[in-house]
Amino acid sequence: MPPVKTADDVRRRLRRLANRADARILQRFFKTGPGEYGAGDVFLGIRVPALRKLAAECDGLSLRQAAALLKSPHHEARLLALLVMIRLYRRAGESGRGRLYALYLRNTRRVNNWDLVDLSAPHIVGAYLDGRDPAPLRRLAKSRSLWERRIAMLATHHFIRRGEFRPTLDIARMLLHDEEDLIHKAAGWMLREVGKRDSAAEERFLKAHCRAMPRTMLRYAIERFPRAERLRYRKGCP
Repeated sequence: MPPVKTADDVRRRLRRLANRADARILQRFFKTGPGEYGAGDVFLGIRVPALRKLAAECDGLSLRQAAALLKSPHHEARLLALLVMIRLYRRAGESGRGRLYALYLRNTRRVNNWDLVDLSAPHIVGAYLDGRDPAPLRRLAKSRSLWERRIAMLATHHFIRRGEFRPTLDIARMLLHDEEDLIHKAAGWMLREVGKRDSAAEERFLKAHCRAMPRTMLRYAIERFPRAERLRYRKGCP
């Protein structure tokens, strides 16, 4: 297989990996129909393991080339661009990480489905804001963009892994009244992740806010609780 050195090399590899049958399945799974959250997105039909394998072969790509891939109309090309950006971020110095973070925030309209957000936001946005003012997360959480609000929530997964829960709890509080189910799921998931490491911190949040929480957010947050406790929360706060 020829080496991957440029964005054009990547595009050629993606075309070879494309599978029409899988593309049809993925288009349905990621809700690309009119009026759905992924409306208009175009899939080539390439599964994530194959994209991760290809990303590992793309270490010769520059940030500029990754940015070009991020502009692709094809979902898998954008996902690959984000995987490459994560790899670049891990190898970069301070200034390089700043450029990657800035590029990401300039292109959030291209990080426009839940899988793209979930695989990238903790590793670029969350990682960059570690030790910095978290105000950008609050700005994203107030955005009209569903995907920017999900980026704000998922970026806090970086902090959870480091045992820091305040960013997650703050952003989840801001999103309590969000109208989007994808935000309810994200917030509930991150609260559950907090609970895996500090059950008391999660339970304090739930007892303070469970009456205001959307049912989906609550359901995701209490998924690992004992059955009797889940039932108590579903019937009303304990």
